[in-house]
Parts: sequence; structure tokens; C-alpha cells
Amino acid sequence: MAKQDRHFMNVFSAVLGILIAIALVLIGISRMVDSGPKGARDTGDPLMQASAQERIKPFGEVAVSGEDNSAKEIQKTAVAIAAAPALDSSKPMDGKTVFQNSCNACHGSGLLNSPKLGDKAAWAPRIAKGIATLDKHALEGFNQMPAKGGNVGLPDDAVKAAVEYMVSQGR
Repeated sequence: MAKQDRHFMNVFSAVLGILIAIALVLIGISRMVDSGPKGARDTGDPLMQASAQERIKPFGEVAVSGEDNSAKEIQKTAVAIAAAPALDSSKPMDGKTVFQNSCNACHGSGLLNSPKLGDKAAWAPRIAKGIATLDKHALEGFNQMPAKGGNVGLPDDAVKAAVEYMVSQGR
């Protein structure tokens, strides 16, 4: 019986060793296959996140009567801002271009009670506070508006140009 036990243990050890070797080879192959450029898997890119959010978003939303459903609007705004095309900050940017690419998501539709472009009644009290205050709010964020309209890569001068463009349309 001892001879049979020893034979069993030898065969069992050999099979176990072969299975472990196969597993290690498969792990090595999978690491080689998955060793693409790190930037390709980077999930910090806002455009990639917006694209993924668009693909997995629910086909409908539930709005409950009597409750504040503005969080859904904020989420839509964040996706719209993230999906905005990137501007080349090495080129001079005029206010209209910055508005169309970064500010239009909210100020074009009045999302979250933002003043619409060209709405003189909505812009009048804001303009009365002065351009310096409007620039500060645009650069640092104000109420529900994020800093630089959510496009933090914009240079300060481009944001100020967009503010001037919106103010010129609101007078």
C-alpha cells in the first residue's frame, strides 16, 4: 500500500506542477497582450468619460413631483461640458469661440437658471455688478456654475473674452 500511495503522490504532484506552470504561462501571456500604451487606458480623460456616460446612460429618467430634480440637470450639464470639444489654447481665442465651445451648454439653453445669451432682462442685474465681478464668477465659479464653466484648461484671458462676448450680447 505504501508503494501505491507514493505513486499516487508522485502523479498528483506532477499534475499539480503542470497545472501551475500552465497558469503561470497564461498569466504571462495575458500581461504581454494587455501591455498597450498606458494613455490608451487612462480613464481620467473627460472626453472618454463623457463618451462612456453617453453610452451607458439610462433611456429615461424619473422625475418625482414635489421634489427637487435639479441633480439630474447638474449631471446633464457635467456630461455636456465634458463632451465639449477641446480648444487649442496655443491659438488666440475670441469670446464667441469660447462661448460656443464651453459656455453654450448652459448659457445657450438657460440650464440651471443660467442667463441665456442675449436675454437682456436676465443679464441686466448681473452687468450692474460690474465686469470684474462677472469675470471673478466665471473664473472661480458661482452658484451652480463650475470654475471656468467646467473647462479648467481654458486660459483666464479666454474666459474673460467669453464673459465680454456674453455681456455684449446682453446689453
